[in-house]
Amino acid sequence: MVAHAKVAVIGAGAVGASISYALMLKDIASEILVVDVVPNIVQGQVLDLSDAACVSSTRVRVATSQEAGQADIIVVTAGAGQRDGESRVQLVDRNYKILQSVIGGMQPIRKDAIMLLVANPVDVLTRIAQKLSGLPQNQVFGSGTYLDSTRLRTMLADTLHVNPSSVHAYVLGEHGDSQFIAWNAASVAGKPLLSFPEIQKLDKEEVRRKIAGKAYEIIKLKGATYYGIGACVADLCESIILNKNQVRPLSVFVDRLGAVLSMPTKFGGNGVEEIYEIPLTKEEEEQLQASAEAMKAIVSKY
Repeated sequence: MVAHAKVAVIGAGAVGASISYALMLKDIASEILVVDVVPNIVQGQVLDLSDAACVSSTRVRVATSQEAGQADIIVVTAGAGQRDGESRVQLVDRNYKILQSVIGGMQPIRKDAIMLLVANPVDVLTRIAQKLSGLPQNQVFGSGTYLDSTRLRTMLADTLHVNPSSVHAYVLGEHGDSQFIAWNAASVAGKPLLSFPEIQKLDKEEVRRKIAGKAYEIIKLKGATYYGIGACVADLCESIILNKNQVRPLSVFVDRLGAVLSMPTKFGGNGVEEIYEIPLTKEEEEQLQASAEAMKAIVSKY
């Protein structure tokens, strides 16, 4: 357990504020340091968040980049959104420059800090952050497909009329359009998920598309997504602070693939402890390999 844990949140937009708010409600960090390049936004968010003091003893304040570099956990949400007609490579170019500036401004980063990437494309930016930060690779990882997997478990739980925590299923690979569901390894009560008649009736590709496209649906309806990822990242911070050694699908560097992709990962106070290989069908393994090649092609220029 990290005593008097400090969490720095880089980026005071809707995602950064939602993460900070969820962390305050958990009341596990002693201090949240909020950093943003726009003074009015960060000051306004901190003033608003400080009103949650009635339910939390966590202190929240505006901080500099250098102060953030000395936090126990550094959550990076700062990044550019994709413009209409902009290619993914162009988006990565812009976010690379932002990430380079963010990490450069925090140097020297404390050697035992954990850096958690939330900005998209999270797999690519996680790999870049591993190179730029100077931190050991196991201390830099991304939120990956954790939220996607939560969406999947909720959908399957509704189908089976059980609590989502009783469904063990993962969305793996890229956090993006090429992500896939590891159906073969999924289970409920130790029973293979595919053995349930209700699951057998589902259109598996349609389920995959719905999970991958849910963010687009939310963005179309209200302009942005932030509550789900806020809750997920707060949970990840809690696991680090309390050294819970939970297993979540996170963006991590997978040696055999030579790329950062989401795989079931055990992590805690020291960062990534172990990456688990789970049984995949031939088709699922091919999807994983294809995602890895795509990631490597993009990251190779940085």
